[in-house]
Amino acid sequence: MKWPIVISASLLISGCAPSEIPWFKEETQIRGIDFVHHSGFDGRPLMPEMMGGGVALVDLDGDDDLDLYLVQSGRVDEVLPSEFSANQLYLNRGDGYFDRQENSGAEDNEGYGMGVAAGDYDNDGDIDLYVTNLGENKLLQNNGAGQFSNVTDIAGVGDQSWGTAATFLDLDADGDLDLFVVNYLHWSKNIEQDCYGKAFFITYCGPTVYDAPAMDTLYRNNGDGTFTDITKEAGINVAFGNGLGTVGADFNKDGLIDLFVANDTLVNQLWINQGDLKFTEECLLWSCAMDSNGIAKAGMGVASADVDDDADPDLLVVNLVRQSDSFFRNEGSYFFDATSLMGIVPVSMRHTRFGVTLTDLDNDSRLDLYEVNGKVEMQEPAEGDGFAEPNALLKGVLKDGRVSFSEVKPQGGVYPSLKHTSRGLAVGDVDNDGSIDLLITNRDAAPYLLINTIADKNNWVRFKVITNSRDAYGATVSIKLDAVQMNRDVQPSASYLASSDPRVHFGLGKSTSVKDVRVIWPGGNEEIFGDYAAGETYNLVQGLGDSVSE
Repeated sequence: MKWPIVISASLLISGCAPSEIPWFKEETQIRGIDFVHHSGFDGRPLMPEMMGGGVALVDLDGDDDLDLYLVQSGRVDEVLPSEFSANQLYLNRGDGYFDRQENSGAEDNEGYGMGVAAGDYDNDGDIDLYVTNLGENKLLQNNGAGQFSNVTDIAGVGDQSWGTAATFLDLDADGDLDLFVVNYLHWSKNIEQDCYGKAFFITYCGPTVYDAPAMDTLYRNNGDGTFTDITKEAGINVAFGNGLGTVGADFNKDGLIDLFVANDTLVNQLWINQGDLKFTEECLLWSCAMDSNGIAKAGMGVASADVDDDADPDLLVVNLVRQSDSFFRNEGSYFFDATSLMGIVPVSMRHTRFGVTLTDLDNDSRLDLYEVNGKVEMQEPAEGDGFAEPNALLKGVLKDGRVSFSEVKPQGGVYPSLKHTSRGLAVGDVDNDGSIDLLITNRDAAPYLLINTIADKNNWVRFKVITNSRDAYGATVSIKLDAVQMNRDVQPSASYLASSDPRVHFGLGKSTSVKDVRVIWPGGNEEIFGDYAAGETYNLVQGLGDSVSE
């Protein structure tokens, strides 16, 4: 039986008027975004079709607003016309409306697209793009003003595996961005299996059917436009799984960026940076390889942030339906599974989650949680999009000194609630009004652009953190808001198959300024930049602050 491909912009869940005020308004089409994802499904399910496409929401033409790059899939076994296979770049006009670019050099991918990592690997001030594929990945060098050249062969980063997540980070603190690529499993059409739902129809298989997890790849930036594969030398080859999500942060606060990998049905990895691009795998030691019951879940998307304001980054991993999220609270030298204490178990178990973010969406100074959902298995035939699920929005709450999350209605923060097979999630302020918007990719459909309509009730401040003429990925910005010290990382690559705005955003509630703004740079050096008024974006440039001595 052939499943219909759904290409509508959204499916709406009917219902009465909302009892709470929506946080967002869906405005994809009216803002000029006409992209439609194509999985290539044509009768027989092939596992890569279930993954969806990635997204980057970053400034690609250097005009201080966020542009949009959407990754297309196409067909697993053949090259389709560009209408169904080309990635797409949209440049922001400056007001949150977008113009599609036809000849930017970023459209042609020649692969079955997965995710995208954004970063200025050559320190020329322009953000470049690394696209992961089923097959050879592509490095697209930004030549300025949003024009790109494929430099994959020259740079030496054409990983031939099934790439999913990727991230640019300065892992050796030498001033340029290295590249970490997460791979899923070894797959080809020749080894595809037939898996069946309850009604004895063929559906998509899970990764355990193939029993072929793939090793991740670490590339060292040589500083001359090329990279060297140092996976073995770095020790990254000693453990691997079905990787889907990754995030980099200084989890042990030693000044070096560590790497976390969320694996699908296998234990996660935590690569602790030892310096000189050497890593040890310590996920079991840190108690984040499995949940508190010793279960390796279907790790998909991942987020990291200092949720409890104790100056170290916590972890959130999202999982399959009937598996709760895993919230790993950082205790300094280990993680504590605080999922139940955070109040997210009942909500998260209802759906299969992929993209995820911990971001202050209402500018009240607490981090909120947004998760995008969509099934990977269907037990019986269904009309339309049988994998569709609504997304989830949870508000961060501080009560009696304890942080938790509470679900917001209408579901997903939009009325009527949206329902599709959602996958990627990138966040950023597309209209530069001081509130965080969301870009959600959907399988076999148009994306959602959710414009924030609630955050204008509170104040905010934002920082662009700069080193070597580029965003200082992996740096941490610290502020004092009233009596509370708050920390946010420059962390564009997390979630699922996505890259987000690297600018560091703080919601301030009703406060009109922040004090004692500091930056801890990759490598551990710290600078003080002083006090700042709310309602503006400020540049924090390495070397222009006052150095903090040990």
